[in-house]
Amino acid sequence: MALRVQSLAELEVLCNHLYEGTDLAQRMQAEKVLLELIDSPDCLSQCQLLLEQGTTSYAQLLAATCLSKLVSRASPLPIEQRIDIRNYILNYVASQPKLAPFVIQALIQVIAKITKLGWFEVLKDQLVFRDIIADVQKFLQGTVDHYIIGVMILSELTQEMNLVDYSRPSAKHRKIATSFRDTSLKDILMLACSLLKELLAKPLTLQDQQQQSLAMQLLKLVLNCLNFDFIGNSADESADDLCTVQIPTNWRTIFLEPETLDLFFDLYHALPPMLSQLALSCLVQFASARRSLFNNPERAKYLGNLIKGVKQILENPQHWEFAPNSVHYLLTLWQRMVASVPFVKSAEPHLLDTYAPEITKAYITSRLECVPVVIRDGLEDPLDDTATVFQQLEQLCTVSRCEYEKTCTLLVQLFDQNAQNYQKLLHASSRNPLEITVQEGRLAWLVYFVGTFVGGRLTYTSTDEHDAMDGELSCRVFQLITLMDAQLPESSNEKVELAILWFLDQFRKTYVGDQLQHTSKVYTRMSEVLGITDDNHVLETFMTKIVTNLKYRGRCEPVISRTLQFLNDLSVGYSLLKKLVKIEAVKFMLQNHTSKHFPFLGVSDNYSLSDLRCRTMFYTALTRLLMVDLGEDEDEFENFMLPLTITFESVTQILNSSFEQEAAKRMLIGLARDLRGIAFALNTKTSYTMLFDWIYPAYMSVLQRAIELWYQEPACTTPILKLMAEFMQNRSQRLNFDVSSPNGILLFREASKMICTYGNQILSLGTLSKDQVYPLKLKGISICYSALKSALCGNYVSFGVFKLYGDNHFDNVLQAFVKMLLSVSHSDLLQYRKLSQSYYPLLECLTQDHMSFITSLEPHILLYIFTSISEGLTAVDTVVSSSCCTSLDYIVTYLFKHLAKEGKKTLRCREISPDGQRLLHFMQQNPEVLQQMMSILMNTIIFEDCRNQWSVSRPLLGLILLNEKYFSELRATLIASQPDSKREILDQCFRNLMEGVEQNLLVKNRDRFTQNMSVFRRDMAEALRSEGAADPSSTDMMS
Repeated sequence: MALRVQSLAELEVLCNHLYEGTDLAQRMQAEKVLLELIDSPDCLSQCQLLLEQGTTSYAQLLAATCLSKLVSRASPLPIEQRIDIRNYILNYVASQPKLAPFVIQALIQVIAKITKLGWFEVLKDQLVFRDIIADVQKFLQGTVDHYIIGVMILSELTQEMNLVDYSRPSAKHRKIATSFRDTSLKDILMLACSLLKELLAKPLTLQDQQQQSLAMQLLKLVLNCLNFDFIGNSADESADDLCTVQIPTNWRTIFLEPETLDLFFDLYHALPPMLSQLALSCLVQFASARRSLFNNPERAKYLGNLIKGVKQILENPQHWEFAPNSVHYLLTLWQRMVASVPFVKSAEPHLLDTYAPEITKAYITSRLECVPVVIRDGLEDPLDDTATVFQQLEQLCTVSRCEYEKTCTLLVQLFDQNAQNYQKLLHASSRNPLEITVQEGRLAWLVYFVGTFVGGRLTYTSTDEHDAMDGELSCRVFQLITLMDAQLPESSNEKVELAILWFLDQFRKTYVGDQLQHTSKVYTRMSEVLGITDDNHVLETFMTKIVTNLKYRGRCEPVISRTLQFLNDLSVGYSLLKKLVKIEAVKFMLQNHTSKHFPFLGVSDNYSLSDLRCRTMFYTALTRLLMVDLGEDEDEFENFMLPLTITFESVTQILNSSFEQEAAKRMLIGLARDLRGIAFALNTKTSYTMLFDWIYPAYMSVLQRAIELWYQEPACTTPILKLMAEFMQNRSQRLNFDVSSPNGILLFREASKMICTYGNQILSLGTLSKDQVYPLKLKGISICYSALKSALCGNYVSFGVFKLYGDNHFDNVLQAFVKMLLSVSHSDLLQYRKLSQSYYPLLECLTQDHMSFITSLEPHILLYIFTSISEGLTAVDTVVSSSCCTSLDYIVTYLFKHLAKEGKKTLRCREISPDGQRLLHFMQQNPEVLQQMMSILMNTIIFEDCRNQWSVSRPLLGLILLNEKYFSELRATLIASQPDSKREILDQCFRNLMEGVEQNLLVKNRDRFTQNMSVFRRDMAEALRSEGAADPSSTDMMS
């Protein structure tokens, strides 16, 4: 729909609604109208109106945003028009340098995008978009405001050139980025450094905002230059490793001049903290320059200058309060130094055995000293950020094992001292809650340290003496467990409990099970103090602790969750399971898994519905324990299921009486989570059959009824649908029922009913808002697709039987699949990962085994499915792209076989399949469908970083054989776009691709094509990468 020309007043009102409005409906309407502005033929004139006559900054921002989207389109504007837009914006910001900063930034982004996308474009034999540096020089000769804008243009351009746009071919991006690096980047860096020298030569005043703004923009420019992806390796910025900066060789002179480093060290000392950190970031990039940039004497001199400057910073630590994350990097440094000790061959002393224990001591004491400050001043507790704590502890454990005796002595001393103080506070006549909380905070840290050092045994060569020290430390934690549990249920400290569970898990990994001989010295000291002589006794202690937590800490979700995770980890190994089932605490759990004994299993209103999630893990672990001695004992299984049977009967009565629906819903959510945990652990046919006989048919109808009643409440439907998806999983062939059993078909019929009921009901909700569409609809659809995929691929149902006997359950579920699919947009299919990872594998199953269903679909549905495959081929997620390739391969193979049959004349007259005829007719009506997919796959092979090359090659051969004429056109277009010197090489590459490939899709022929394609991809990359190749924008097969 074309947008009618809006008046200035109307546009400004829409801008206010979009950027300042609080009414969601108004904002969405404004967004819709303004999006249409971009597609309007009056877009440029409207933008000009907003820039020249707009009275608010938001109007100018909208104009800049529209221009940015306009110049970024896949089909670009005419070159003359883009030049006019660029020149207009340059003149506009030059004439109005006092615009709002965010408006200037947005307009500069438009200039940068125009420049990047038009980098290779020629007008009247000139590369018209490369004179940007000359334009910037004019700004640098103006006022300070103009000066700042000029620097911002260069900074934004450098950043834009380095930015990968995944919607465009990566080869095109690399070609532009490489040309920019070779022609302009060095000049920009030298200009920035010279401008910084001029700035430093003047007296710097902290109050001068213009001066500070200029310094900030210049430092950002230098940082963008040094952060440039020089060789196209797209390093992961979140990682600490592989951070070498691949500086080009022709930049050597800049790096060899001592004045360069001195400039940034001087800036660090001269600038205020918020700017000095930018100078320091630049120095980090200088320090990361590749070794091969220098010869040995040059490198020694360069490093000497760096170390001298760093030493000066460390001697004047005035800005350390602005680096709260420095602990991580300091620990990383010491961790790597200690880890490298075994490889040091120098005879000189490294002194790490002196300093490493001091580092460990400093870290431990600093954590203990922060506890009273955090509690008394109400500051943020570092223990709340467990991810950071665990990361730092992992680094510390390597450092602590250097001179382990000193570390253990310190920790024993601190633990004894704090534990005694804690006991005194507990037994004092008048309790001081604040002091008790402080002491518990310190004990939590100490338990974390003990767990870390015990767990560190796995990563360091250990001795019997070290094991004995671990025993000393472990004794104290086990004693603390007894002390803490003795206070239940009156008082409990969550942080101490979480620390204890961390310690128990570390101890389990190190000293329990098959990892260690039972003669370990760790048990010597523990047997003397606690009577724990081996890992059997430890397992008893573990289980007692688990039962205690589950009994008394039901209201503390973090403790319950971590306790159940610990129980789950214990229940994974078979050797441990054999030992665990003999323990009394385990027998108690197997016989008493009710809310009476374990409050977290309750479903009262006191618990939120999300808290019920942990039940699944509990029942998974419990069922594994049950399975050890269960065998074929149905009575024992019935006894185990008794609490769930009682609950199901209660739910049935409530649903029949129509009273207390809320209570029934909460019970069902709990039951669904419990049963999913049980089903997950039952991996044998015998045990799974017991569960199936228990639930079918009596209780399956209850689940169906719940889906009908509460279909619009994801808190209820999600657990039930996930339970059904788990039931459909044929893990370890557990669903391969006896030949006389109809259970497989019965189970599928129930799944079909549930999916159809949910699908029909959920579609009745109509259009949902963006924030509701996933939780209310798409999440449930993705689970249904996952369940259906498991059923289709499980090999326990013969689907041909349904049609043979007039049973419509199979047809119904496929129709429900289609209805749900058509209610989802293509963008949502790829945007929501769980949905895409269930839809595309399901489509793969359907195209493999049920092509008669695919071919029976209406043309508009087929077109939807093919479009989804086409878009999925370029997905970043390899699961999605590989599934799309496989689905496409099955479809193409089906078509090819059908055409081959049509062309054959045999003695036996065979009817041509009507299914094949329908698909062939569709393809003849829509030839562009397969042609576009061939373009995409060829584009991926030639220009992209193809991570699933084998998967791409399989459908590509079929596409080429079905569309040989179009393949020849693609080939001719690509070759014609290259210089004459390259054409013969590329033509030979294409000839080699089809060499020895026959006109069939047999496995041997496919394998030959796959091998050829691997060589073709390498040869094409070399040919296109070499000097003299044309602009890759003209070789993009998608255009």
